[in-house]
Amino acid sequence: MTTLEIDGMTCDSCASHVKMALEKVPGVITAEVSWPKGMAVVEAPAGTPADALIAAITGLGYRAKCAETHDNVKAGSASNLHIAVIGSGGAAMAGALKAVEQGARVTLIERGTIGGTCVNIGCVPSKIMIRAAYIAHLRRESPFDAGIGAATPVILRDRLLAQQQGRVEELRHAKYENILDNNPAITVLRGEARFETAQMLTVRLADGGMEKVAFDRCLIATGASPAIPLIQGLRDTPYWTSTEALVSDHIPERLAVIGSSVVAVELAQAFARLGSKVTLLARHRLFFREDPLIGEAITAVFRDEGIEVLEHTQASRIDYQDDEFRLVTGQGELRADRLLIATGRTPNTRDLNLEAADVTVNANGAIVIDQGMHTNAPHIYAAGDSTDQPQFVYVAAAAGTRAAINMTGGDAVLDLSAMPAVVFTDPQVATVGYSEAEAQREGIETGSRVLTLDNVPRALANFDTRGFIKLVAEADSGRLIGVQAVASEAGELIQTAALTIGNRMTVSELAGQLFPYLTMVEGLKLAAQTFSKDVKQLSCCAG
Repeated sequence: MTTLEIDGMTCDSCASHVKMALEKVPGVITAEVSWPKGMAVVEAPAGTPADALIAAITGLGYRAKCAETHDNVKAGSASNLHIAVIGSGGAAMAGALKAVEQGARVTLIERGTIGGTCVNIGCVPSKIMIRAAYIAHLRRESPFDAGIGAATPVILRDRLLAQQQGRVEELRHAKYENILDNNPAITVLRGEARFETAQMLTVRLADGGMEKVAFDRCLIATGASPAIPLIQGLRDTPYWTSTEALVSDHIPERLAVIGSSVVAVELAQAFARLGSKVTLLARHRLFFREDPLIGEAITAVFRDEGIEVLEHTQASRIDYQDDEFRLVTGQGELRADRLLIATGRTPNTRDLNLEAADVTVNANGAIVIDQGMHTNAPHIYAAGDSTDQPQFVYVAAAAGTRAAINMTGGDAVLDLSAMPAVVFTDPQVATVGYSEAEAQREGIETGSRVLTLDNVPRALANFDTRGFIKLVAEADSGRLIGVQAVASEAGELIQTAALTIGNRMTVSELAGQLFPYLTMVEGLKLAAQTFSKDVKQLSCCAG
């Protein structure tokens, strides 16, 4: 691929004439020409003389020269480097903006709605709905009902949905569309990209046309979609995924949820608190990949709230007749008005024709990358939910940024050893680092302590002692290596735990830190103190 700098073009017509002239040069496969950027990127076999390309341009009356080669880009010297970014979500936007900051020009390709999963159909709308459900729950029931009269809330779903989608549109415009519209170094193509070669994409445009995009580097950031299990009859029914559930204009009287992890439990509780009778079917148990205490705690909370949790239960057949779902399970037949499938997410890689670029994927279709977001193919990087990294938007954004640094000559890595994670149930679930079982599987001898929340002053003052905080430490050194918490606002304390682990602090050092009294994060200090003391014998704010 050859990049040419061109002087003298003043309009799209100029660029079209240059493109036609270049594509008439023997051996040229395609040429992409931009008059605002004053350049052309030519895809041609190795050995195609640059003089012939330049002559084709100068013959039209323009001036041209070869741009700096980018086979070995030095950090901070990415001027004129052309990067193709497939996707427009967290990883894609972070990568595109960082690449531009480093001096590159970017072509960003999006086949659907700008902004990807998080802002449109994931984090933002789900957390709004969860918060609304929390407010409804508190109006109906709280630990202070003896002194504050409870009331049955009236759920106006149409108005809640309008409020939710209004905020989604506001954030999408402010954080994605407006930024792209006002960045001259980023060209947005609306269409579906496929690899034609290791350095060429074919884009089927939304308007029906086709365009070829040659690139020096490419970032794949195509995200993921809901995974649909193979259950007899399911695909012939109007089931929901989280996408449909979040924009439903009504709250069903009876909701069945198949799944046992983040999306399943968050939306199950939200719909229950907004008025649905919810039954949750878990193939194993809730959060079966996490410390067993987490699943036990959330299951107890759910059952106390009237959510039916069916553990070790699978549907063998699903039918839909007379506006009703019928699920055949090992525990009998279950009927519901709506069915939510929340069994994980599948990387969006199938339609990319990755074979043409020789990009390796794993058995689940996820692109295999290293800590620097390199794929096995030279010049091609990947980040976000389309890869084998954890599917969190903040991981995706961090990966996209580091990919851009590396695409422009840097050497950045993403360390996930102290990656915090939060599930927005009530109480919340928050984790970081090793669970006890994970550490032991890796041959690490551990010591652990579990602090129930009736030992945390903030929880006592809230009259809400549901949950626990568990610390996992390396036995010999006492270094903290993992934290699991189920607590009100556990997400607000887990970053302190992540910083503690990242700075290789011991539980003794954590126990000696100053924590503000009557905060939930103080529970970390108290849990650390249990390694050497009986906290029940301490005064309420003992240091």
